Amino acid sequence: MKYIIKSFLLLMLLAGCGSLSVGAETLPDDIKWLTNDSDQVYASPEAQKGGTFHSAILSFPLTFRTVGPDSNSSFRGAILGNQLSLVGIHPNTENIIPELATHWAFGKDKRTMYFRLNPDARWSDGVPVTAADFAFTLEFMRSKYIVAPWYNDYYTKEIEKVIVYNDHTLAVVSTKAQPDLHLKLSISPTPRHFYGSLDKNFVRKYNWKIVPNTGPYQISDFKKGRYVKFKRKKDWWAKDLRYFKHRFNVDKVIYTVVRDFNLMWQYFRKRKLDTFPMTMPKFWHVRSRIPEIKNGYIKRIWFFNDTQQPAMGMWLNMDRPIFKDPNVRYAFAHAMNIRKVIEKVLWNDYYRLEQMFVGYGKYTNPQIKARRFDLDKVKYYMEKSGWHRGNDGIWEKNGRRFSVEVSYSVDQHTPRLVVLKEEAKKAGIELRLQRLDAAAAYKKVMEKRHDVAWMGWSTSLRPQYWEHFHSVNAHKAQTNNITNTDDPEMDRLIEAYRSSLDEAERIRLSHKIQERIHRIGAYVPTFMVPYVRQAYWRWWRLPKVPGTRHTGDLFEPFGSSTGGLFWFDNQLYQETIKAIKKKKVFKPETIIDKTYKKF
Repeated sequence: MKYIIKSFLLLMLLAGCGSLSVGAETLPDDIKWLTNDSDQVYASPEAQKGGTFHSAILSFPLTFRTVGPDSNSSFRGAILGNQLSLVGIHPNTENIIPELATHWAFGKDKRTMYFRLNPDARWSDGVPVTAADFAFTLEFMRSKYIVAPWYNDYYTKEIEKVIVYNDHTLAVVSTKAQPDLHLKLSISPTPRHFYGSLDKNFVRKYNWKIVPNTGPYQISDFKKGRYVKFKRKKDWWAKDLRYFKHRFNVDKVIYTVVRDFNLMWQYFRKRKLDTFPMTMPKFWHVRSRIPEIKNGYIKRIWFFNDTQQPAMGMWLNMDRPIFKDPNVRYAFAHAMNIRKVIEKVLWNDYYRLEQMFVGYGKYTNPQIKARRFDLDKVKYYMEKSGWHRGNDGIWEKNGRRFSVEVSYSVDQHTPRLVVLKEEAKKAGIELRLQRLDAAAAYKKVMEKRHDVAWMGWSTSLRPQYWEHFHSVNAHKAQTNNITNTDDPEMDRLIEAYRSSLDEAERIRLSHKIQERIHRIGAYVPTFMVPYVRQAYWRWWRLPKVPGTRHTGDLFEPFGSSTGGLFWFDNQLYQETIKAIKKKKVFKPETIIDKTYKKF
């Protein structure tokens, strides 16, 4: 990215790399180019540029790489949120919208998509984005040096090739025809001029490198263990495009490491942080009874969305001897009194999550219901497998007690787990609670050293099964199959789902896979929260409809689909600071927006 390589030389450089087809094919004459310049815009024209947004992270990321060991942390979203793809998805209509490509077309073979790149697209160092950058993505993702099995597999088995016609025209070819082709083939570019040739030193060499990107912000500064700073590109090439205009408004975003939620709350009250998540009922109902909210300096908002629900729950490691028996896994699920946690700890604000894939429309199997707390069923399954109650009331077998460790990272979740611990003891199961730093908990789970992981996974537009449940990802570190599911029937279903050419069949297979997950019983669903609740200082503003159907954070600064809708109002800031000094109050404000309420 320090210089511009002419098209001819670049194509010669990449020719023969296996991921790129140059000159072997010509662009079909009958292509029907499509675009979308008519869907509703959802940013506010009132938005103003400027200001610094202060947020917090519970732990410093283990790496800035987005692939390879230790890369799959929550902070990864901030980095990827500043990397655009060929096309995006409108967060309300779910129609295709332009990103790096201005136009697209579907091949008659139902395996190929053609794209015209925006000639203005630039990397953050000013180098033009060309079709060859997408060809390099395949070479990069297929490389053994990135130590990323999921990406190696996906970009080999799912994407056949990238065809470069010229600097601004390319095609991406799937290995097979399938519905929702755009969800697979809208890949992101990778800057060859930055990486050069990959080698065995990749993981170490790029652990803290700041890679050029195509989005609105770039990391500008960081101090390990303390903070990461992002700076807005004032001359960002896409700032005036239809679906990006009036978004990504703040000049700087600073993530400060605050390792405790209670301390984070104090930082927020002292104006060191600009927003605070209030999904947890105690903060919304009790701890928000503070002068800053009562006096109108801080606003609260409860915004209902309509989107895929994260897979929150308890993940049982079937490589642990105690969880190899499905009857024991069923008993464990029936010993978890999730309803009591919702009623006693969560103020009935949360909803019971029935399975891992809720909110995916036709792809969700509505027949699957989570196992409920039932002492009789616990007794049935444990006795069926030859267990008996010990003198202390805990189930025993061959000198082994039913005692397992539950690893988690959020201190505010402790009251929930304490209730589960107390109720599980009634069922004859001992839960040993292990609270770890977020990075340590993540590392332990990814290395498969846990008994039970208390955690959640983010979502995608369609259910993804291979990474979580295929046996190729079991019994090894740094994969998302943290239950170590190794089931031939599951493998068969997942492979059929991935190779299906028919949407109706994929939906049927999706339902069967979800049934199989339920039958295996290594995942215990807990809660879902189909809304966003946040507090924020009154100088931050949101659009009239504060978010979109798929908004998961109203103050997410990045992300091409739903991020960057808020802005800083300097006039309100000056007004509020003066009011605080003079002890002047405003009318307290709590906004409840049900525009997209579903549940």
